[in-house]
Amino acid sequence: MRLYLASTSPARLALLRQIGIEPVVLPSEVDEDAAVDAENAARLASGRAPLTTAELVQLLAEAKAEAVVAALAALPVEQLPNGEPVDGFVLGGDSAFELDGVAYGKPHLPGVARERWIAQRGRTGVLHSGHWLVDHRGGRRQGAAGRTDQAELTFADDIADAEIEAYVASGEPLLVAGAFTIDGLAAPFIRSITGAPSAVIGMSLPVLRDLLAGFGVSWTELWGPGSGAHPSSN
Repeated sequence: MRLYLASTSPARLALLRQIGIEPVVLPSEVDEDAAVDAENAARLASGRAPLTTAELVQLLAEAKAEAVVAALAALPVEQLPNGEPVDGFVLGGDSAFELDGVAYGKPHLPGVARERWIAQRGRTGVLHSGHWLVDHRGGRRQGAAGRTDQAELTFADDIADAEIEAYVASGEPLLVAGAFTIDGLAAPFIRSITGAPSAVIGMSLPVLRDLLAGFGVSWTELWGPGSGAHPSSN
C-alpha cells in the first residue's frame, strides 16, 4: 500500500523511511501565509478568535494534503506519479513552535533565528504538529481524518552567545519550525522533551499510526520491500 507525502520536508521523509515507509513525495505548492491570512480574516469577520497554534498547523496540514488530491484529480493518467492513479493514502503535515502564546515557523533569516534563540534560552515551549490523512484507495477520495500532537521542550539555560552564533552560522535553524532541531546540531541545547520526539522532528509517528488504524490499516502495511528491524549495538 502506498503513502503519498504532500511535503518536501527532508525531516518528514527521513522519519517515514526510518519506520520502513518509502513514500511518493508530492509537493503541495500551498501558499501557507495566504491560507492563514484568509482563515483569520474570515474569523475576524464572524467575530471569532484568530487561529491558535494548534489550529494553524492543522489548517495547513489539511490544506497541503487536499491541494495534492485536487491537483492529482486534474491530471491525465500519463502525468500521474508512476503513470498510474494514486492508490493509497495522502498525508499532509505542518509544524510550529509556540513560546509565550506566540507561534513561530521557519525564521529564514539569520538575524531572526538569533533573536529566537536568545528568547528561548532557558525557557520551555511547545512544538505543535498537525496531520491530515486522505484515504485515496482505489484511485479516488474516500474519506479523511486529522489530528494534532504536541511536545514540550525545555532549552538549556547556559547556552553561550558564541554557541548561538555558531549554530545560526551553520544554516540549520533557518528552514525549520522554531529555529531548532532535535536530530541535528541543536540536540545538545535541549534539556528535556515531554511527548513524542517524532512530533518535534516534523510528524508524530504515533498519531500517523492511530490515523491509519482509524481506516482499518496497520502502518506495517505501508512497509516497503526490505523493511525490517535494524538492531543497534549498545
